[in-house]
Amino acid sequence: MNSPRISWSDDERELAARRSRTRAARVRRGMFLLPSLFTAGSIGAGYFAITQTIDSLTALGNDGGASHLNWAAMAICFAIPFDALDGRIARMTNTTSEFGKELDSLADAITFGVAPCLLAWVWGFHSLPEAMNPQVRQTILQIGSFVCFLYLLCGVSRLARFNISHDPQPRNPGRLDRKYFVGMPIPAAAGMIATTVHFCYGFPIPYWWLAALWIGLVGLLGFLMVSTWRFWSGKEINFSRRQPFQLLVLLAIILFVLVRYSSGVLFFVALAYMFSGIWARAAYSWSRRRRQMPREGVREPVTPAPRVNWAPPVTDGIPGRHDPGARGEGQRFSDPHPQAPDEDYPDLRTDSRPDGY
Repeated sequence: MNSPRISWSDDERELAARRSRTRAARVRRGMFLLPSLFTAGSIGAGYFAITQTIDSLTALGNDGGASHLNWAAMAICFAIPFDALDGRIARMTNTTSEFGKELDSLADAITFGVAPCLLAWVWGFHSLPEAMNPQVRQTILQIGSFVCFLYLLCGVSRLARFNISHDPQPRNPGRLDRKYFVGMPIPAAAGMIATTVHFCYGFPIPYWWLAALWIGLVGLLGFLMVSTWRFWSGKEINFSRRQPFQLLVLLAIILFVLVRYSSGVLFFVALAYMFSGIWARAAYSWSRRRRQMPREGVREPVTPAPRVNWAPPVTDGIPGRHDPGARGEGQRFSDPHPQAPDEDYPDLRTDSRPDGY
């Protein structure tokens, strides 16, 4: 039995099309909201790290302050995947916008600029023992405060340069099949600070010479952020390939290692990434200097000069008088078939008469 055929009027078709467009617009707005949720998660992790760092100042006992600093470091490490995923998700869903770009920059300035700057100052300088030499402690505290400010300034400068740059190229170019950052990205610099604190489980620096090394590390991170050296970005990795089982196994192994050995693994990964940029720059400078230096023991090829013979002047038979149509006196020319000079031919360039006339 055939079902009755339903006939649609023009008004009903228009109403159905309008509803369909409304649903599509709602789904589209939801897709634009998805990357912003990851950015909001990054901001929340940065805010939590700041509050934990402040709570460590009022915590009773050294263990209480160390636990707060350790939680702050882990929050910064937890924000790095959120920052890496928001832009990738926006590109995959074709929902990139200027609003998302500016929101991501502000989130990075808070989570990877202010939070690690405050953490580095409290953990490395403010928590130095009171039994230390007061003058040395005050000097380290002042220098450390200035270096942490430079780190924050370099971080926001790095973000501003990234926003206005279009296809930037590093000073030491790398492989063509890979993509690079120009300068160390601010999440990696913040991760280096956070993983160092987490590696020590939040216990502050007890000696002045360790604080001096901490000053050098924080200053080096600030310099690497504003440099033009190349750092691997990993953007050529494609997660949309049809290998879900292998990808799930790999992610499970990485997650287990990070959970089980988080303090050591994260610290050495961050340290290796920092030195990868330094090594790439040093290797490029060495290879370029080697190409410019002349090879020792190898002589440059010398082009032999063409053989030039001298032709005697041609005269009209009168001594001392030269033919104006002949070759000029002493003129040099290249003879492809040189002949031996004629000994019987007199040399008319000099007057052989004794009277000199």
